Amino acid sequence: MKRVLFSLIAVLGLFAFAQKDVTVTWIVGNRPQDTEYGLKVGQQYSAMNPHTIGGEQYNVTVNVVAGPESATDRAQQYLQYFEAKSAEVDLFQIDVIWPGDMAENLVDLYQYEGFKEAAADYFPAIVENNTVNGALVGIPWFTDAGLLYYRQDLLDEYGLSAPATWADLEAAAAAIQEGERAKGNADFWGYVWQGNSYEGLTCDALEWIASSNGGTIVSPDKVITINNENAIAALNMAKGWVGTISPDGVIGFQEEDARNIWQAGNAAFMRNWPYAYGLGNGEESAVAGKFAVSALPSVEGGKSAATLGGWQLAVSKYSANPAVAADFALFATNEETQLQTALEMSLLPTRPAVYGLDGLTSSPNAFMSEFLPVFQAAVARPSTATAPNYLQASQLFFSAVNAVLKGDMDAADAVAELELDLADLTGYEIGAPQ
Repeated sequence: MKRVLFSLIAVLGLFAFAQKDVTVTWIVGNRPQDTEYGLKVGQQYSAMNPHTIGGEQYNVTVNVVAGPESATDRAQQYLQYFEAKSAEVDLFQIDVIWPGDMAENLVDLYQYEGFKEAAADYFPAIVENNTVNGALVGIPWFTDAGLLYYRQDLLDEYGLSAPATWADLEAAAAAIQEGERAKGNADFWGYVWQGNSYEGLTCDALEWIASSNGGTIVSPDKVITINNENAIAALNMAKGWVGTISPDGVIGFQEEDARNIWQAGNAAFMRNWPYAYGLGNGEESAVAGKFAVSALPSVEGGKSAATLGGWQLAVSKYSANPAVAADFALFATNEETQLQTALEMSLLPTRPAVYGLDGLTSSPNAFMSEFLPVFQAAVARPSTATAPNYLQASQLFFSAVNAVLKGDMDAADAVAELELDLADLTGYEIGAPQ
C-alpha cells in the first residue's frame, strides 16, 4: 500500500513539475482604469490555470504595464523594444494604423490554435487591416469609427430627416444654421469636423473620398489611386463647407474643438468618434438627450465610409513565450470578455455578435448597438498597403488636403502632386480606383 502511495505521489510530483510557471507582460493604455482593467482580465485568465497550450501545461501570471500617454510616444517606445529585440514585453496594445509598420517584429497569430476560426468572428475590415502578407499580426481588442452626430430636435423642428447624402447634409446644415441665427444665436454652425493638418484629417478626408467613389488613396493591392475626378470633387466639396456651413477656423480643428462647439449646442451636425456620445449626454452638456448618431453620408449612389480606428493585441516576435501570450490575447478578445469590456470600460466590441447580446442591449451602454452598421461599413486607412511608410504617406496626404481647405492649392493640382510624392515614397504604380 505504501509503495502504491509513494508511486502516486511521485506521479503527481512529475505532473506538477511539468506545469511551467510563466509571466506574460502586457502594455496597455495610459489611464489608471486601463491598468486596473488589464489586471482584472489577467487575473481572470490566471484563475483558469493550468492552461494547456501546444501540448504543454502552464501556470500563467499576467503583468500589466501602462504605456505612454501619447500614441506617438508609445509607437517610439515599441520600436525601441523591437530594435533591441527585447523579450521584456510579450504583448503590445497597438494602434490600428501600426500593423503594417510593425509587422516584421510581430508573430503570425494564425500559427496558434483558435485564431483561424476566431478571425471570422471579428469585423472583416479590422482583420484585413491586421493582415500583412497573409499573416495576422494583431487580434482586434476594441474598435472605433467615424460617426455623424445630428441634432434630432432641430431636424424635427425644421421638418428635416437625417441626411443620407452629402448634398442632404449641406442643405440641412444651411437651413438649420440660418434658422438658429435668425433666432439670435450668431455662433451657430451647420457642421463641425476635423480640418487641422494631422492624422485626424486623414480620417475625415478618407471618408469624403471613399464615400464619393474616389478610392482609398492607395489600394490594398498597392496602387496609388488618389488622383481621380471623384477624389478631386470630394475635396472641393469639403472646401466649400469652410466659411459657409462650417466656421473658417475648422481648418485648425481637432476632435475636441469640434466637440466643444457641438456640446455647447452650437452646431447641427458633427463628425466625430464614438467617445463623444457619452460626453454629449453628460450632465453638463447642452445637447444631452437631443441628438442621435448615424453612418456618415455618401454621394448619391455611393456608400457610407467610416474611417476605422481602435486598438489591437499583438505578440512580440522576441517574446520568450509567444504561444502563451497569444493564448491570453485570444482570451482577452473572446465574446465573453468583450462584453465585459464594453460594459465596464465603454470600449466598443470588435465582434459584431456582441452588439446583439442581452447583456449589452439591456445595459446603460445599449447605445453601442446603434454603431453596428457604422463598423460594418468601416474603411481602413492604407497603413498596411504603404507599410513601413504609412506615417510619411499620411503626412503627405493630410498636408495636401489641408492646403486645399485653406485655399493654398487647387484640389486637382494638390492630388496630382500628392500622387507623385506617394510614388516617390513607395515606388508603387499609379492607377485608378476599382
